[in-house]
Amino acid sequence: MSTGKKFKIASIGAGNVGASAAQYCLELELGDVVLTDILEGFPQGKALDLTEAGPIRGYSSQCTGTNDYADIEGADLCIVSAGLPRKPGMTRLDLLEKNGQIMTSICENIKKYAPESTVIVITNPLDVMVYLAYKKLEFPANRVIGMAGCLDSSRMRSFVAMELGVSMKNVDTMVLGSHGDDMVPLPHYTTVSGIPITKLMPQDRIDAIVERTRKGGGEIVQLLKTGSAFYAPAASAVRMAQSVIRDEKQVLPCAAHLTGQYGLNDIYMGVPCVLGKDGVEKIIELDITDAERAALHKSAEEVKSGIAGLQEVGIL
Repeated sequence: MSTGKKFKIASIGAGNVGASAAQYCLELELGDVVLTDILEGFPQGKALDLTEAGPIRGYSSQCTGTNDYADIEGADLCIVSAGLPRKPGMTRLDLLEKNGQIMTSICENIKKYAPESTVIVITNPLDVMVYLAYKKLEFPANRVIGMAGCLDSSRMRSFVAMELGVSMKNVDTMVLGSHGDDMVPLPHYTTVSGIPITKLMPQDRIDAIVERTRKGGGEIVQLLKTGSAFYAPAASAVRMAQSVIRDEKQVLPCAAHLTGQYGLNDIYMGVPCVLGKDGVEKIIELDITDAERAALHKSAEEVKSGIAGLQEVGIL
């Protein structure tokens, strides 16, 4: 991606996550946004609403809504949130098959209209869907990234700040692994202005924060009762997009394609990445304990099971 140009961002899926991602991109002036969805009038209405907020919120980037993938032509970056939530009576394999079909169709259109784009996937089950996108797009792995650890780390940062009564800006955390109950939060890489949290709170409170981080998405689902989180997932994807578009070289935990790092191969998992104009420019291997490595590999088994499920239904 070159600098000194107006970037074009496609937010694919105009639901709560996709529309929030569009809003954050516009407010950061990352570029013009094309909000894309299959529901007629839905992305157009949201895009018009976001455009009308521009004079008040102080952005001049344009937002357009469309049902036609041809309108994403030439996009520099695509944020993919389209997909179905798991409904009562739906098995995990059912969800995999439905979202696998949706992701396959999206990838065909990205490949056709935005072949040079960097793609950030939010659709669940995240690690499996980003692996499917990688296979279907046939893009270099560095340009296909999953939003996972960025959200999980943000949740952990929030919980640490709440526990200690400090600014969230002062808290740094790191969460590895799959985006689900088997994620691997790393307390010894969690600091407040450089001070390890092990020096600031007792072990039982650290354990409680780790557990709350793992169940972070479920906690919000239980509270909402009719939906799932969208502000923080969208903000996390846009944080990644910002680092790519502005070539910031931020170190962020993302679902990246592993080729032997952490003892894992040909799988997407949450790991610390340097994100810049070329997408994932480097994967950082942290020094982790044997127990953490074992937890990471257990996390990987869940992802492999999902990939096997896609193969079972003939999508991969």
